[in-house]
Amino acid sequence: MSPAVEPFVVAVAGGSGSGKSTFTQELTRRFPPGSFSVVLLDDYYRSRPDIGHHNIDTANFDHPDALEFELLRTHLAELKAGRAVECPVYDFTTHSRTSKTHRVEPAPIILVDGVLLLSHPALAESFDLRIFVEASADMRLIRRLERDRTERGRPVESTLKQYLGSVRAMHEAYVEPARATAHVVIHNDRPGQAADAIRRLVEFALRLPAL
Repeated sequence: MSPAVEPFVVAVAGGSGSGKSTFTQELTRRFPPGSFSVVLLDDYYRSRPDIGHHNIDTANFDHPDALEFELLRTHLAELKAGRAVECPVYDFTTHSRTSKTHRVEPAPIILVDGVLLLSHPALAESFDLRIFVEASADMRLIRRLERDRTERGRPVESTLKQYLGSVRAMHEAYVEPARATAHVVIHNDRPGQAADAIRRLVEFALRLPAL
């Protein structure tokens, strides 16, 4: 059954380490419970069991071919129609999708977080609001180094090799050009720098009462 009011679908895109996930988390905290459902583009990576710890630093996860965009488009269409979906769960330690899924229920706002969301034209059309979060190259690299060290147990040398080998080039080829398709561009060198402005923008779009 279709919802009485179709969900408002928001893309939060931007380079690796731009602060998208922190921004998404902060934004959801500023609205009443149940206002948001969150979908992560990272869960739509294609399985790469051929990648092991010995060659992780040469693997390219930042090319559009690494992701299953069509499945994400299907899931967003289902959510907009008011139906829950079973999103895949990706394990970055094995570089494969797990046998588990994550159920996402429809909500007034569907927030989608991912580096390449605006780099796939057909997918970009699925979003009612396209936000591009940007940060300086130095800040993005610092954040990526810290994330890989603390969350994925990767040494600095491995992260730097991957960054220089593919991440930087893919950002220039696919991520940065998509910035031009965004409705809103925010600079996010400092955590929470523009969260209040985006909150007001989404409130206006949805006619939500101010908190």
